[in-house]
Amino acid sequence: MKKTPAKPMTRAEFDALFKKVCNWGRWGENDERGTLNYITPRHIVAAARLVRSGRTVSLAIPVNTVAGPDNPSPAVHKMVVLHDTAWPEGEPRFATDSLDSQFHGDCFTHMDALCHVSYQGKLYNGKPADSVTKTGATLQDITAFAHGIVGRGVLLDIPRLRGVKWLELGDAVTAEELEAAEKAQGVRLGEGDIMLFRTGHHRRRLELGPWNPGYSGLGMAGLHASAMLMLHERKVAVFLPDGDGETIPSNVEGIACPIHTLQLVAMGMVCADSLQFEELVEVCEQEKRWEFMVTASPLRLPRATGSMFNPTAIF
Repeated sequence: MKKTPAKPMTRAEFDALFKKVCNWGRWGENDERGTLNYITPRHIVAAARLVRSGRTVSLAIPVNTVAGPDNPSPAVHKMVVLHDTAWPEGEPRFATDSLDSQFHGDCFTHMDALCHVSYQGKLYNGKPADSVTKTGATLQDITAFAHGIVGRGVLLDIPRLRGVKWLELGDAVTAEELEAAEKAQGVRLGEGDIMLFRTGHHRRRLELGPWNPGYSGLGMAGLHASAMLMLHERKVAVFLPDGDGETIPSNVEGIACPIHTLQLVAMGMVCADSLQFEELVEVCEQEKRWEFMVTASPLRLPRATGSMFNPTAIF
């Protein structure tokens, strides 16, 4: 499939798009669930009916404890107690450990709380950005999703559509290409769905090694900002990408991360970063379907702007 270069977007065009996809007030002025409101009990029951073979697939990357160009602040895993430590009460003995890590980054599969991103001094629903303080978020923290996320997952595999291993760094995927992927895979995103967006980011890392995906590095493939109108109109509930869904460098004037801005601030969209779908795509090909049940549960950590998690696809 021939690639069409993505059209640059001006700041004025971006701000107009922000207004078009804005969900402020849709579910009440104090809503903190955002697009998760699209997933109703009916949607969850329908997703459960997709479980036929009982196969499960993790969508998370291993927590990375090795420093690298995409991991300047690696997680620190420490053993605290080993089995050679005797307890006064006798047997059994225990081994324990600890993990010290930030939640956000390219080497940790994590979910963003709605308070994670602000635009022009505002969070989702027009709440003030200074509601996030040195002691944490006073609203819209990750506990808004503490009861878990369950729904119909739909994988849109853009490398499969193009017939390549991965998208080139800086590639921007438009709504037209998302629709082409739907047609090729026999699926269609709908209200309350969990969208899995594959660029092949993790496969590239596995085969070529880590790289700096930021503005001081080589960048990464992601969505074109205009594609968010399609997700808004379809009432997609959750966005799960490999990478973080952003095209870097950005094609929007003066906006470094337009996808996060539109998702979290304007739409209140539940989204995550840094998943991997390399195991999933094999199962999809074997099962001959690209829809399945997805479960995802962040930590119930008050005042947090995000959380590591281990999303799972169930066939």
